[in-house]
Amino acid sequence: MTLKENGGLPAGLLWTLAVMAGVTVANLYYNQPLLGMMRADFGITDFQANMVAMFSQAGYALGLFFIIPLGDMFRRKRIIEVNFVLLVMSLLTISLASDFRVMLAASLVTGVCSVVPQIFIPIAAQFSTPQTKGRNVGIVLSGLLTGILASRVVSGLVGDLWGWRAMYGIAAVLMVCGAVVTMRVLPDIAPTFRGRYAALMKSMFSLVREFPQLRVYAGRAGLGFGSFLSLWACLAFRMAQEPYCAGSDVVGLLGLCGVCGALSASFIGRYVKRFGVKRFNYLGCALMLAAWSSLFWAQDSYAGLIAGIILIDIGMQCIQLSNQTSMFDVSPGAANRVNTIFMTTYFVGGSLGTLLAGAAWSLGEWSGVVCVGVFLSLLSLTLTVFTKY
Repeated sequence: MTLKENGGLPAGLLWTLAVMAGVTVANLYYNQPLLGMMRADFGITDFQANMVAMFSQAGYALGLFFIIPLGDMFRRKRIIEVNFVLLVMSLLTISLASDFRVMLAASLVTGVCSVVPQIFIPIAAQFSTPQTKGRNVGIVLSGLLTGILASRVVSGLVGDLWGWRAMYGIAAVLMVCGAVVTMRVLPDIAPTFRGRYAALMKSMFSLVREFPQLRVYAGRAGLGFGSFLSLWACLAFRMAQEPYCAGSDVVGLLGLCGVCGALSASFIGRYVKRFGVKRFNYLGCALMLAAWSSLFWAQDSYAGLIAGIILIDIGMQCIQLSNQTSMFDVSPGAANRVNTIFMTTYFVGGSLGTLLAGAAWSLGEWSGVVCVGVFLSLLSLTLTVFTKY
């Protein structure tokens, strides 16, 4: 199969990219419902357990910055193949780890190598027709979001039945299957950049300097994602308290509430150009602030938690997809590098939110977490208010 830029993406390949994006990104989020179990197993504090999630997110940011640009320089199938091999090894290491430091190191590697979906997204953007680009990017992102949701549900249930280590053994098997499928269906795409790695990386800084809208798009999405992850970084700790006293299975099932966000992704992708990126960012920030209000004032009821999770998920998709779709229009020939700029900033913001939420939980428990979420949402809103993009 040969793909032509802006020539159209076969439906079979598109849906394969969407499914595999979800299966791969799930590796980052298995830990969220399991943090309480990890804490008990290793005999560590809440803050230390939260470091597992933070290391995974930080690793993802590193992988985005140093690996994804290679998609413009080398054949993408080879990059994906190497990442799958390393993922299998790191996931098995987590499953067998007896030392918490080994656990953190393997979590970092898992985050670095779970960037495969961010190679798929530029493929969807680069080879779709202009009329279907937003929709197709939205479909791949819907698959990615579904993987995030399913990961929390599955890991919560598996953790409750067989313990948290079993989840990472299963994840390693899934990566073996994912590698086989991806290698069979993905065409061999020729690189678009000729030169050395140093020149490739330098060109990204040139893009950031040349296009200020890239800084705005990436910055406000990263802050929004930090607010979003503040919730999930500490939800397991809140659910372990009164009046819930719930385990990992309930935390995982709460992830299903985010299905509204996953379903909204393809819809948002269709209408970004019609209504404009700024309007979607205003809407997204408003929904996230409403979510945190519900999560604070109705924190002792499942209705309040569910409403908050639904609102924050839809709000996050309004922010992410509107900014990410707009990013690809800035410099289509540098799709992987543009995506690197966006997603690295995005996950740096996520890591910041996870770190701040963990510290806030140690100081003020759930009220502290809510303050972090509101603060990051307001920062994202500020970038929209005071810029023209």
